[in-house]
Amino acid sequence: MGVFETSDDHPGRFHRPVRVPVAKRDVFGAAQEMCADLAWTVREVDDESLTIVCERSGGLLGGTSRITVRVDGPDGIPSSTTTVRSESTGGVLSRDKSIVAEFVKKFTNRVC
Repeated sequence: MGVFETSDDHPGRFHRPVRVPVAKRDVFGAAQEMCADLAWTVREVDDESLTIVCERSGGLLGGTSRITVRVDGPDGIPSSTTTVRSESTGGVLSRDKSIVAEFVKKFTNRVC
């Protein structure tokens, strides 16, 4: 099983949380659209905690990845932070780091 999550401790730009001066509900809507655009299977959407849980199949070698996208930020202020976590099971190769980077790169282009 592999796990990778965005963190400020990571040196790579696309491995860190996405921070933008945009209201968290607007960013959450953009995150939902991004998951759909990536053709990930959405398993849960929690409008209260602003969390999306998706699955992505990586085939025999990659197994199945469970991706959690969460948006945080203050109410009434245009500021948000989006974190992404990928956990894979099955398969031979873990692609969690590249899955997170794929989302963050495309999402950054969308919201910035």
